[in-house]
Amino acid sequence: MGKRNSQRKNAAMMDSDDESSSVSSSSTVRSDRTSVLGNEEVHVDQDTVLDKALDALDEKRGSTREKALSLIIDTFNSSMQHQFVEKKFATLLHQCLGALKKGSKKASANEIALAAHAIGLLALTVGCGDNAREIYEESVRLLDESLSGSDASKISSLVRCLAITTFVGGTDQEETEKSMDIMWRLINPKLGSNVVSVKPSPSLITAVVSAWSFLLSTVGNLKLNSKSWQNSITYLSSLLDKEDRSVRIVAGEALALIFEVGVIEKSSAGPNSASDTTQEETKPHESYVHIHGLKGKVIKQVKNLAVEAGGKGSAKKDLNTQRDLFRDISDFFEYGYSPEITTKVGGDSLQTSSWSQMIQLNFFKHFLGGGFIRHMQENEFLHDVFEFTPKRRNLVDDEHRMSVGEKRMFKSPNSVVNKARTQLLNKQRLLSEGRNFGHYAVNAVEEEA
Repeated sequence: MGKRNSQRKNAAMMDSDDESSSVSSSSTVRSDRTSVLGNEEVHVDQDTVLDKALDALDEKRGSTREKALSLIIDTFNSSMQHQFVEKKFATLLHQCLGALKKGSKKASANEIALAAHAIGLLALTVGCGDNAREIYEESVRLLDESLSGSDASKISSLVRCLAITTFVGGTDQEETEKSMDIMWRLINPKLGSNVVSVKPSPSLITAVVSAWSFLLSTVGNLKLNSKSWQNSITYLSSLLDKEDRSVRIVAGEALALIFEVGVIEKSSAGPNSASDTTQEETKPHESYVHIHGLKGKVIKQVKNLAVEAGGKGSAKKDLNTQRDLFRDISDFFEYGYSPEITTKVGGDSLQTSSWSQMIQLNFFKHFLGGGFIRHMQENEFLHDVFEFTPKRRNLVDDEHRMSVGEKRMFKSPNSVVNKARTQLLNKQRLLSEGRNFGHYAVNAVEEEA
C-alpha cells in the first residue's frame, strides 16, 4: 500500500514552483465571502462575485484583471458553475482569449497564465458538446501563438490549457496529434526549423511531457511512423538521466505509456496508412529491432532508478516516490502488469488499473488542485472519463448543480451532448482494447527476446 500511496502523490511534484503564481487555493472560496476587486471590498454571493469579476476583466489596471481571474478560477474550482456558464459562456471565453492575444491590454505573463487556466476550467465545466468544441476551435491557434518567451509559469499554463481543451473539445485523432506536436516542439524542436532553440527549464519539461502523455493516453492508434517513435523514446530516455527528479518521473511514466499502447507491435506491422509510408517504414523488421533495442536501454535505466541511493540534499520522500514508481515501471516491462491504484474521493473510491488512467488522474489532480474532489463528485464529464459514479452526493448542491435545460440536454438520447459523451466512452473502450493487446504483447516480446 505504501507504494500505491506514494504514486498518488506524483502530480504534486509537477511544476510546483510555478503553480502558486497562477492558481489560488480554492479553499478560500465560500458561497458568502469577501471579494476584492480593485480597492473595493464587499460581501456577496457567488453569482454576484462572478458577475463583478467578469466586469473587472475590462478594467485597464492589470492587477485588477489578475485578481478577477483568480476569483473566477477559485469559484469554478469550488463548485460547478453550470448556471453562470449557461448565461455568460461566450463573454467569459472571449475575455480570457483576449488576454492571450498579443498586445491585448498588454497582459502580463501572470495574467496570460491565469486566463489559460480559466479557459481550461471552463472547458471542464461545459463538458462534451458544442461549447467545448467552440473553446477548442477558438483557443488552439492563440495558444500555439502564445507559446513563446522564457516565462515558464506562463508557458506551462498554456500547455495545460491546450491539453484540457483538446481532451474535452477535440473531435478526432488528428487534432489530438496536432496539439501533441505543438507541445513536443517546445522541448524538442525539429532540426532545421526556424525556431530559436532555448534550453527548456526542468519545470517546463515536466509540464510539457505531462501534458503530452495526457493526450497520448486518449489515442488508441497514433499515425506516427516508427522513426517518430524512435525519436520520442530516445529523447524521453535521455530525460531519465537528468538531475531533476520530477523530469525523470514524468519521462518514466511517458515511456511506460508508450509501451502500454503497443508501440513495438505496431512498429513491426509496418505503416498504419499510406500517408505514413516512408523509406524507413519499408523495413518494419529493422524498425522493430531498433525500438526493441531502445526498450532494452530504457529497462536498464528504470532498474537503476528503482534502487537509486539518492544524493546530498535529496529529500527522502521524493526519493521514495521515485523508487516506487520505477519499481512499478520495471514490473510492467518484465511482467506486463500496470499499477492498480485506489484514490479516495470523499467517501468513495476511484480505481485505476493502467498507466493511461493513472496519467489522466494525476493530470486532473494537478490541474484542479483543491477543486479535484469537488469536480470528481459533481462533474459529469469526469464521471464518464473514469467510469466513476459517486455514491454520496449533497442533495442541496445536486438540486442547483444543473439548470432544467441542461438536464434535458444530458438526458435526451439525440442531444449533441449525449452523442459526444457516447463518443468519449467509445474512445475509452477502444483504448482499453489497445491496452489489453499491449499487455499480452509485452510478454510475447520478452519471451522472444
